[in-house]
Amino acid sequence: MKIVRHGPSGEERPGVVDAHGTVRDLSGVMADWTPRALAHDELRRIAALDLGDLPVVDPAVRLGIPVAAIGKFIAIGMNFVDFALDAGRPLPKEPTIFTKAISCLTGPTDTVVLPQGSTHTDWEVELGVVMGATARYAETRDALDLVAGYCLVNDLSEREFQNDRGGTWDKGKGCDTFGPVGPWLVTTDEVSDPQDVDLWLEVNGVRYQNGHTRNMIFPVAELIAYVSQFMTLNPGDILTTGSPAGIGSTLKPAPVFLQADDVMRLGSGKLGIQQHRVESWRRN
Repeated sequence: MKIVRHGPSGEERPGVVDAHGTVRDLSGVMADWTPRALAHDELRRIAALDLGDLPVVDPAVRLGIPVAAIGKFIAIGMNFVDFALDAGRPLPKEPTIFTKAISCLTGPTDTVVLPQGSTHTDWEVELGVVMGATARYAETRDALDLVAGYCLVNDLSEREFQNDRGGTWDKGKGCDTFGPVGPWLVTTDEVSDPQDVDLWLEVNGVRYQNGHTRNMIFPVAELIAYVSQFMTLNPGDILTTGSPAGIGSTLKPAPVFLQADDVMRLGSGKLGIQQHRVESWRRN
């Protein structure tokens, strides 16, 4: 099942994608796709509906973040073998954990805004994991049973803010619009193996990233178990799991960073496609 939320920002309504790719409105069935609605029993209830009886949503309507009221946005750094080799760094012995601000979350076609003073904004296509149950000291063997589904994430990063301004990475990771999610959340009945997902990203029609989750250093089940040693992962929390090679800051012979009017397009055969126009920050 593909879970969506549709409508203007801040006014999204719950929906689901039918077998023909048509978005159907669930407003008459549920209030919203909240963390509580991601429990397996609730997902099975919605999946059992006759989607043909539900109203069709105009294809022109905006899609938003597929889950409402996300509590935490946790990220993993340098988790692909090719990424580490591309960056000239040794493979990490343990996962690198950082946080992205909830305020950076944005929809799959919304504009990406370069923060004030930015000169090094970069892209990272990633597999996002959305929890459906609580993970606290989870065992690797049980971790995937706690997942509601998977989604596409762009872990945008301002590299100067991240690497050259002191402190932790977070200040380069949490800028407004730096966390596009969607277009939908694909439940685990459709993506049974998170290590079998392709990922790609283009800027202005040029393919920069072309990766696969089988190249992760730490697979998804291990990541959930590891992170849950240090913090509880609750239903609705997002864990984004690292990016393949091809980020702008490691390109040869010279790095490439996002500029105003660039168009990013990223996707996966299993997770859908995002597209974003880039704008410079302007004071309202």
